[in-house]
Amino acid sequence: MAQPDSKKVFFENLTGAGKAIAVLTSGGDAQGMNAAVRAVVRMGIYVGAKVYFIREGYQGMVDGGEDNIKEATWESVSSMLQVGGTVIGSARCKEFRSHEGRLRAAHHLVEKGITNLCVIGGDGSLTGANLFREEWSGLLAELVEQGLISQDSSQRHSALHIVGMVGSIDNDFCGTDMTIGTDSALHRIIEVVDAIMTTAQSHQRTFVLEVMGRHCGYLALVSALACGADWVLIPEMPPEDGWEDKMCQKLSANRAGMKRLNIIIVAEGAIGRNNKPITTDYVKDLVVKCLGFDTRVTILGHVQRGGTPSAFDRILASRMGVEAVMALLETTANTPACVVSLCGNQSVRLPLMECVQMTQEVQKAMDEKKFEEAVKLRGRSFENNLRTYKLLAHRKPESELPVSNFNVAILNVGAPAAGMNAAVRSAVRVGISEGHKMFAVSDGFEGLYKGQIKEIKWADVGGWTGQGGSLLGTKRTLPAKHVDKIAEQMRLHNINALLVIGGFEAYLSLLELQEARGTHEEFCVPMIMVPATVSNNVPGSDLSVGADTALNAITSTCDRIKQSASGTKRRVFIIETMGGYCGYLASVGGLAAGADAAYIYEEPFDIRDLQSNVEHLTEKMKTSIQRGLVLRNENSNENYTTDFIYQLYSEEGRGVFDCRKNVLGHMQQGGAPSPFDRNFGTKISAKAMQWITKKLTETFRQGRVFANTEDSCCLLGMRRRNLVFQPVVQLKDDTDFVHRIPKEQWWLKLRPLMKILAKYRTSYDVSDSGQLEHVVRNRPKESDASGAM
Repeated sequence: MAQPDSKKVFFENLTGAGKAIAVLTSGGDAQGMNAAVRAVVRMGIYVGAKVYFIREGYQGMVDGGEDNIKEATWESVSSMLQVGGTVIGSARCKEFRSHEGRLRAAHHLVEKGITNLCVIGGDGSLTGANLFREEWSGLLAELVEQGLISQDSSQRHSALHIVGMVGSIDNDFCGTDMTIGTDSALHRIIEVVDAIMTTAQSHQRTFVLEVMGRHCGYLALVSALACGADWVLIPEMPPEDGWEDKMCQKLSANRAGMKRLNIIIVAEGAIGRNNKPITTDYVKDLVVKCLGFDTRVTILGHVQRGGTPSAFDRILASRMGVEAVMALLETTANTPACVVSLCGNQSVRLPLMECVQMTQEVQKAMDEKKFEEAVKLRGRSFENNLRTYKLLAHRKPESELPVSNFNVAILNVGAPAAGMNAAVRSAVRVGISEGHKMFAVSDGFEGLYKGQIKEIKWADVGGWTGQGGSLLGTKRTLPAKHVDKIAEQMRLHNINALLVIGGFEAYLSLLELQEARGTHEEFCVPMIMVPATVSNNVPGSDLSVGADTALNAITSTCDRIKQSASGTKRRVFIIETMGGYCGYLASVGGLAAGADAAYIYEEPFDIRDLQSNVEHLTEKMKTSIQRGLVLRNENSNENYTTDFIYQLYSEEGRGVFDCRKNVLGHMQQGGAPSPFDRNFGTKISAKAMQWITKKLTETFRQGRVFANTEDSCCLLGMRRRNLVFQPVVQLKDDTDFVHRIPKEQWWLKLRPLMKILAKYRTSYDVSDSGQLEHVVRNRPKESDASGAM
C-alpha cells in the first residue's frame, strides 16, 4: 500500500552500470555487519554495478592483490545473514594512517576501477575514509607523477565517493539512534543477566557486572533499564560525591523489602567525578565492607561481540546497506561523504564529518567534566534512557512525593505480548512518583466489571521487566456489553484515569468507552492506550510492544530450520507465522531470515504468482543455493493455505528439491521479552503516565475530574521519528475493522527490499529514501521516538 505519490525506482532508471563499488568492514567487529555486506553486494549487483569485497579492512586495501580485493557474486554472500562478526575480516591498520599507505590503497582501487566505497565501522574508520576522500585527487596526481597510472586513468577516477554505515556494539556514534551490532550486544548481556538473576536469587547474592563501553555507557544504561538493575555506573554521568553510601543504602533497603538479590552494572569506562576509574572490584569490596553481602563479579567481555545477530540488527543492516548503495548512486563530485543513519524508525543520511565532530565533542565535554553537556550531545535516545532509568530505579521518600489524590487503573487487554509487564512496571512506578495511587486490574475488562481491582505498590512490580506474558492477566473481552458494571466499579474505586496496554482489542475498547461517555460520566476521565501485540496491527503506531520478541523467535527458528538441512539434498521450508490478517511478522521476519518469498493478505497473490515463485526458486536451486525459505502469514489467503503451498512446491519442485512445512504457532507469543521490547515498553508507558498526569491536572475542576474531549482518549504510537498522542476517534478512518489492520502500513515498503535481496526483479519505492540532512544538536523532547531504544 504505497503512497499514491510515491516515487518508484525501477532497475531501468536506477542504474549503476559502469560503476564499481567496494565494501569493507573496519575496526572492531559487530553482529549484523554481514547482513550489511550482503545487502550492499546484492543491491549493487541488482543495479548493474560491479561490487568488490575488500578483505581485512584498510589493511586489505593497502596490501592489494586478488585475495584482498575480490569481485563479489550474488552467491558469495549466501548463508551469511545469520553469521556473527564479519566474514570478510576486519583489522586495525597502522599503515593506512600514513600518507604512503593511503597512496598504495589509492593505486589498488584505481587498478580495479573502484571509485565508490562503502565503509562499515566506527568513527575512526569513517574519519579515515573521509581523509582518504579529501586526499584523493592529490594521491592520483602522485600516482601519475610516479608513472603508476596514466593521466587518462586519473581523469576517469577523478572523484572518490564515500558512504559510511556505523558498525559498533557501543552505540557511541552521534547522529544515529542505533548502530549495527548494539541490539545484538544487548541480547547477549540480557541473556547473561537473566541467567545470573536465577542463581543470585537462590543464594541472596549481589552481582557486579562489567559490560563493554570504554567511552560510552549506552550498553550499561540500557541493560540496567532492561533488567531493572539496582545501580548503574557510566562514564557520561559519574555519580555525585558520596555515591557509595547512597548505593549501599539502596541495596540494603531493597533487601529489607524482601528482594533476594542485587544487580549492579558497571560500564568498563565508568569514572568518578575526579575522572578516576570505578572498577568492578572496587564496587564489590565496597558492598562487602559496608553491608557484608555475598558479592560476585562477572565480566562479560567479548561475549558481547559474539553470537548470531538479532532480528533488529539484520533488518537495520539490510535497510542501511540498500540505502548506502542508493546514496552512492545519487552522489555527485560535490556531495560530502555521508553516513547512513537511523532516526526513530526512518533512515536518514547525515554528513559524515558533522557526526564525527559531535562524537569527538562528547569526549571533550567528558574530559572537561561537563557531564550534562556530554549526555545531551549523545543524543535524544541516550538522554531519554538516562531520565527514564533515574525515574524508575530511585524511589523518592514518601515525604518528597507530590500528593495528587488521583486513582489510576492499569489493565492488559487482548492476547499476551512480551514486554507488557515491563510497561506495567514502568507505569506503576512513574504513577507513584507523580503522587497517584495505582490500581492493577486482573484479566482486562472482564476483571474490571467483576471488581478484580487492587492497589499495586512500588515493590509489587520488582523483577517484572524480564517476565514474559502478562502477569496481570489479559482477556479479549470488550467493554461494550458490560458498560454498566464497569462504570459501577470505576465509581466504587473512584478511578480517575485508565491506562490500557494491549493490541487491537484495546483500541476497540477505547473506542467503545469513548462512545459510552454520553451515557456514563464515569468514562469521562483521561484514557490512553499503549500498543502491545505480536501482530503489530494497531492503527496509529509503526511498532507495538511484543513484535520484536516475536520477530526474534521467528528468525532464530528459521535459522535452526535451515541449518537442519545442511549437508542434505536441496530443501525448501514453508513456514506459517502468526499475525491475523497483518503480514508484518511474515514480511519483516522474512527479511531478517533471508526468505525467498513471504505471502501476506495485504499483497494479494494468485496461482500465477505461486507458480512464478516456484520457478524462480527452482532456478536458484539448480545454480546456487541449497536451502529455500518461504513464509506465509496465517490468514494471507483462505484458499492458498499452508498445506496447499507446501503441496504445490513439493509437486513442482520434484526432482530439484523436496519440501518441509512448519507452523510456528504460539511460540511467537512466549518467552522472555527482547531488550528492545523491555525498553520500548518501559519508555512508552512512562510517557503515557506523564500524559495522564498532565490531563488529570487540566481536567480537574470543582473537586472532580471531567474529561470528555476527543484528545482525552488517545493512543500513544510511534510514527516515523516521533512518539505521537492520537485521539482514537481520529484513527477510525485509518482502520480496516473487518480485517483488524491499519489501511496504511509502513513496512510494506520493505517488501521490495526482501524481493531484491532474494534475486527478484521488482520496483523499489524510494519516497522514504534518506535525504542528506544536518546533525541536530538538541531535538525537542517530544520527538523522542525511542523506537531504536
